[in-house]
Amino acid sequence: MPVESGSSAAARQAKQKRKSHSLSIRRTNSTEQERSGLQRDMLEGQDSKLPLSLRSNLLDLFSQIEREFENLYIENLELRREIETLNDRLAADGQTFEGADLAKGALKTKASHSTSQLSQKLKTTYKASTSKIVSSFKATTSRAVCQLVKEYVSHRDGIWDLSVTRTQPVVLGTASADHSAMLWSIETGKCLLKYMGHQGSVNSIKFHPTEQMALTASGDQTAHIWRYMVQLPTPQPVADISQTACEDDVDFSDKDEADVEVDGASDCPSVRVATTTLRSHQGVVIAADWLVGGKQVVTASWDRAANLYDVETSELVHSLTGHDQELTHCCTHPNQRLVVTSSRDTTFRLWDFRDPSIHSVNVFQGHTDTVTSAVFTVGDNVVSGSDDRTVKVWDLKNMRSPMATIRTDSAVNRISVSVNQKIIALPHDNRQVRLFDMSGVRLARLPRSNRQGHRRMVCCSAWCEDNTSCNLFTCGFDRQAIGWNINIPALLQEK
Repeated sequence: MPVESGSSAAARQAKQKRKSHSLSIRRTNSTEQERSGLQRDMLEGQDSKLPLSLRSNLLDLFSQIEREFENLYIENLELRREIETLNDRLAADGQTFEGADLAKGALKTKASHSTSQLSQKLKTTYKASTSKIVSSFKATTSRAVCQLVKEYVSHRDGIWDLSVTRTQPVVLGTASADHSAMLWSIETGKCLLKYMGHQGSVNSIKFHPTEQMALTASGDQTAHIWRYMVQLPTPQPVADISQTACEDDVDFSDKDEADVEVDGASDCPSVRVATTTLRSHQGVVIAADWLVGGKQVVTASWDRAANLYDVETSELVHSLTGHDQELTHCCTHPNQRLVVTSSRDTTFRLWDFRDPSIHSVNVFQGHTDTVTSAVFTVGDNVVSGSDDRTVKVWDLKNMRSPMATIRTDSAVNRISVSVNQKIIALPHDNRQVRLFDMSGVRLARLPRSNRQGHRRMVCCSAWCEDNTSCNLFTCGFDRQAIGWNINIPALLQEK
């Protein structure tokens, strides 16, 4: 019997090893091959215009995607088990990770280094799903308190603008797309007078500084000056409304807008004839305001011009041209003969009429989108808001760069600044109203919970400096104006 040499025996063992290995591989993949074969047979039996090779490639790609998702699912399960283990260890050490405790900033840590690491890892794991909770770690001891006091509901379309009288009796005025302007009792919410002299949307309303006269601008290409006489009703006792913190995030459905009643103005007296009609524009008159002293008014139009009129003669004094696109707003300085106009051309312009012989103009390009409004403050500041989601505070003595820039998450509409407290109220497209100080520090956000707040875009805000129950008013496309009581802590006012 021949005896194998050592080298031939080793070669035969290696060959058998390779053979068994190849057989084991075929056995392992036989199920997957059978499944792919069945799927290809099914593809051949289906009616499709795609070539079989292309369909086969697609099937292979989908199989790879499925495997990737399976791996991700397995990893997700393992992470969940790890999180549960970490939670159990934290609970054993006497710690909690509940939303209520986090909101109070009470996530307690022990001196142990290992426990501190577990807390940090757990917070990192929950970061994406608990962003609102984590944000509440910020100090809230000086938060402003905002209380909804009264709703003013009677308009049949969106409210573009509102204003508060500067003389007694103190009333609220609203301008609406339903072709009317209304005067309201602030305390009772009752409509006192309705102006129906315009043939188009009423886009703006402003009151004379000393007399009972109102100035309205309209889509009918005119501005009207009309007189009013109102008598305030006796205020009725109102139910106590619990104060609501301004950072409430609870929202409600838009379908509630259908519940708004519009019967409040049925018995309201009306005025249909203007005292003075100002006609010179060739487009929609979007805004109007009184110059200091009340002897002249300025109007802003979509015809790219702002006009200065004499109130007594209703004659055109100056046509302020230079904007490249439609104007969006105009505002006058409370103490000086200064006018600021804003436009869709991303600029706002400062017009100086203090010297009768020289009418200078300065152009400011601080925004990248439509400048929706620019307003004066009592001091030497201008505040501008834009669709580029920023609000900027400017110094009239140095307008090269803004003093402060406020960045928001939504386009900003017609802003207003409190004379006494120097607080900027920002109405947004996303139905929010936020309050900032002049240095750009956020003070509050008006509540939108428990059916409070606006259900549509907020178009305008206006402050009331008189001793009334409301010191801030807002209006929007939900056809209502709202009166708010804003209580700013003394600590914030000093800042």
